[in-house]
Amino acid sequence: MPRNRGRGIFLKDIKIGHIALLLFVACVAFCGGWFSRGSSGASVEVETQLAYQTQAIAETAEPAPTVVPATQTPESTQEAAPVSGGKVNINTADLDTLMTLSGIGEARAKAIIADRNENGPFRIPEDITRVGGIGEGLLANIIDEITVEDAS
Repeated sequence: MPRNRGRGIFLKDIKIGHIALLLFVACVAFCGGWFSRGSSGASVEVETQLAYQTQAIAETAEPAPTVVPATQTPESTQEAAPVSGGKVNINTADLDTLMTLSGIGEARAKAIIADRNENGPFRIPEDITRVGGIGEGLLANIIDEITVEDAS
């Protein structure tokens, strides 16, 4: 009889040992994830969420007045850009309208029109970075001011 009791206690010890080992592994995995949370794609997710929240706030704000150019230059012979919610449609905007964007002067506005004529319309607002002289920094400044809609 004492042997059966001994085996029962031994089996209970093994089960408790397995449970303790599983808890230890789970704790190590949790701590590893906790300490590495700032690396890889976590910051990208936060930046994306912040961009969507900023866009939602901008959409609820009162739209800016539409700027209509008094005269058309040769580069702005295209139809004036329809403004959607206070945003400039970079697929149809003329030279003067593009120049109303933050950081976009005459040279960059001409480059946008030239790129649009050579490569076709922009599919998403971020496509504007394919234009020479427009990088991620300038995109961050104008992303809330631009939209992309069909040119037709």
